[in-house]
Parts: sequence; C-alpha cells; structure tokens
Amino acid sequence: MAHDIVIRGGEVVDGTGAEPTQGDLAIDGGLITAVGRVDGKGNREIDAKGLAVTPGFVDLHTHLDAQIGWDPEMTPVSWHGVTTALLGNCGVTFAPCKPKDVELLAGMMETVEDIPKNAILTGLPWDWEDYGGYLDAIERLRPALNVAGMVGHCAVRFYVMGERAVEEPATAEERREMADVVAQSIDRGAVGFSTNRYPPHKLPDGRSIPGTFADPIELVDIAKAVGPRNGLMQAVGANFEVLKAMAETTKGRILFSYGTGPQPGSGKAQAENLAKLCQHGDLTAITQVRGSGFMFGLQSALPCQGETWDALRKMSLAERLAAIRDEATRARLVAEGRDMKRRFPMTNVFYLGDGESPNYAAPPAENLEAVASAAGEHWVETFLRLSDATDGKALFNLRMFNQSLKELGDLFQSEHIFPSLGDAGAHVSQIMDAGWPSFVLSHWIRDTGLYSLEEGVRRLTSGPARVLGLADRGRLEPGLKADVNVFDPAKVAERQPELVHDFPGGAPRYIQKSVGYKTTIVNGAVTVENGEHTGERAGRVLRHGG
Repeated sequence: MAHDIVIRGGEVVDGTGAEPTQGDLAIDGGLITAVGRVDGKGNREIDAKGLAVTPGFVDLHTHLDAQIGWDPEMTPVSWHGVTTALLGNCGVTFAPCKPKDVELLAGMMETVEDIPKNAILTGLPWDWEDYGGYLDAIERLRPALNVAGMVGHCAVRFYVMGERAVEEPATAEERREMADVVAQSIDRGAVGFSTNRYPPHKLPDGRSIPGTFADPIELVDIAKAVGPRNGLMQAVGANFEVLKAMAETTKGRILFSYGTGPQPGSGKAQAENLAKLCQHGDLTAITQVRGSGFMFGLQSALPCQGETWDALRKMSLAERLAAIRDEATRARLVAEGRDMKRRFPMTNVFYLGDGESPNYAAPPAENLEAVASAAGEHWVETFLRLSDATDGKALFNLRMFNQSLKELGDLFQSEHIFPSLGDAGAHVSQIMDAGWPSFVLSHWIRDTGLYSLEEGVRRLTSGPARVLGLADRGRLEPGLKADVNVFDPAKVAERQPELVHDFPGGAPRYIQKSVGYKTTIVNGAVTVENGEHTGERAGRVLRHGG
C-alpha cells in the first residue's frame, strides 16, 4: 500500500506525555493512518532518523486577526512549528461590526496591539457584520495554519451599546443582548469569548477600551451563554474574583494571562496561588516563556530623546550607521543620553548578543548598566559601540514581565500553566516573542531540563488543544488530523530578530526565523521545509462544533 507521506525512523513524541518511541508515521488524506512500523511506501518519504516527530504546536495567544489578511502564511509563528493559532484574544476583535464602526474597531486594534490602522483597513475585506461572516472571510483567505477565533467583548459592547460602550454600565436588557450576540457568534463558529480588564489598553482618544470596568455581572451573564455551548472564556487583566465568578458560572474552560515577579520565592508563591484558584473550575493560565516587554536597537526604536536622537529617528539604517560613526555626532548623542531622564531602568535591559541565536537567558549580572560599568562607559556609549560593531543589528531586550527566569521556571512547574503568550501579530515593532515554542524546546527542555521532551511537547500540543476544545489535533494517533513537526531537539532554536517593512504601506515589524526544523505538516500537507515556506496553504478555520 502506498501512503501519501511516510515519516521514517523518528523519535515519536505523541503529545500525551508518554515516553518517546522509535518508529514511523503514515499520513493519508490529511489524517494520521499509522504510528509505529509502517510497511508500505510513501509517495513522499521523510527521513526522521535522529529527529523528533511531534504533533504540531498550538498557539493559544495570537493577534493575527489583521495580519492574516495580507500574510496568510502567518509568519513568524509558522516558522516555529505552530500549526494551530487562536485569534481574538484580549477582547479586541473585528466582529461583530456594524459598517459604521469599521474605523473605530481598526483604531482600537491600532492603539491596543500596535497594528497600523491603515494596514488593517486596506489589508482586510471588511465584508462581514457578524462573527460567522468574519470567519467566512478568513476561510476565503486560505491561511497556511489552522485558525480558531474568539468573539471579543469590545466589539460586542460597541455592537450593542454604541458610544455608551466605552464608559457606561450596561442595562439588564443590554447584558441580555450581549449574551445573545456571543451565543450567536459561538453558534456560527467562534470557539469562545474574550474580555480585557487591563486599564492601560486604550482607545485612540485615551480612554480604556470597552469592557475594562464592566460590572462582573456582565461577564457572568455572558458566561451563562458560553457555558452551555462548551465554549472557552479568555481574559486578560481579570482578578481572581472575576475569574472565579466566570468559572463557577460556565462550569467550563477559562483561559487567562498570568506571570511572576523577580523577587525570590515569587514563582513558587504564584504557583501556589494558581493552584488555589484552579480549585474553582477548569482554569488554565498562560505566560511568556522569558522576560519580555520592549525591544530596541539602531535598526528600530531608539532609547533616548534629544535633538540629535530625534534627527537620527528620521534616518534610514544606513544613514543612522553613518551618523553614529561620525565622531561629533556620536559625542552629541552621548551627551543627550547622559542628560535624559530614563524611561526605564537599564538594569532590566539585556543585549541579545551577536550569535546566530539571541541570548535571552543572560543572567541578571549581565544587564546593560553592569556591562557598561565594567567597560568604563555610560550605557549610551555601550549601546552605540555595540550598534556600530554589529552594523546596526544589535538588539536590546527590556524585561518588563517575567524578569527572572529562575522564578519563571518555578512557576512553570505548576500543572495549571502553559508556556505561551507570544502575542504574534501584535506590538509588531516593539517585541518579538512569536518564536516562543522554539525557546521552550531550546531553553526549558534542552538547556535547563525543566521539562522532559515528552512533557514539554505535551504543553505545546495536546494540553493547549484541550483548552481549545480540539479533540482531533494535538496527538499523534491514527484517525487524527495530520498536523506534525519533524525537528532536531539538539539544534532547534530561534534566529536573531530583525526589522522588516513588509506590512501594507511599508509599516515595520520584527520577524524571527528558526533553525532545527526539518518539516512542518498541516492537514497532511508540507507547509514549511527546512525553515522555508513551500507555498502550501492547507490550514482550516476550526469552527466551534465543526
């Protein structure tokens, strides 16, 4: 018997947490048809000797809602083994949307998620009103990855309340109407509902986005519609009491963002707090896999203010390099940097190095302030020296969240939290965390051994698939969808981030490629091979109940 694809002689890590086994895997008609020994030949044979064969990775926190319109290959996550991505996080979505509110929702996504409004308006068809219509539009784009979407609180509030949605409480009738809209959205394919209670997320006029300060009873009323439909509730910025109320109402799955501080013992303390919270229902936390918050360098954002720095901002990278190599200009840049009031502490900033892969795991003693002091320099001088030496490619990472890898490791030992929160498609000129699965494989599995290979893969595959309500993905079993990765566990890693201008209108964004992946398969089609896209766009819109 000839199979469509046979993956030969790999270390099969099936996604359940079971120990790896040596064997083959056969794929036919987009499904896994055999795992173990496969006697028949494949129309395509993939040699996996010395490599891991795993399910495709599931990314629970992306904002690719807009980018998918002009980048159906869904980079960078597709370079890092992701085969299924969840859209619609944090309450900000493009549906439901009345025609008069198109610019409003686009403007909100711009200010909250750092996605250019013009790119949103010109890159998407905007030919929908309800959430099901949005999913129909995504389907017509033929994405390279599987896509699931949640309906967002902000859009639902605007749809029902108009301008009153921003700051006013909803009436009982409006709460019922919102619950009905959410119910209809799930019936048309949304996998759940997302909300945002983080005040710094703002509208263009400076006010916090709709739903931020909504009475928790509003979320309870919506949860009453989500729960019976076996939908997912997602939240950012919600306190434990709100999360408990949601969980106890839906009796279903709750997903939320979490993290830990740098103080000694904070990781274990947060894990203990999480365990207590999760006694109230089916709650799952996610967090960034390393310190994150803001990334800057000569090629992108600049760390200082001043007349000379402002002039530098208007230049191309080549012009910036020439400027910092001019002795007089460099002296003025240093002087202005010394006089400037700091925007953030340089003790929390770390140079990513000049290696093939970025150094995200530098110890606290290697912060930019300490490196500058050891060199007898001001940190601005160090920034300029390293930028000069790397032809402007040097990048510096501000650890605002999860500043301590040690404490984060303690938190990750909790069974209630998954590595995630890459925010792909959002904050595109400020951070680059979309390579997070590769960091899990390289740092938390290979370098530190925090996870075994089988447990780390489980947290990238069947664990998040269950949260999404997917029974047919996330494991390597006959009859399940053929979303598969083949990679070298000894080599897999992220490459250095770089700034490109490939958004509509030439807007900038960071991208980040990978090393160590041989093949990524989506629904039985090879979509990425040796780190490059093949042109196959075999993704599906995964509708709730579909």
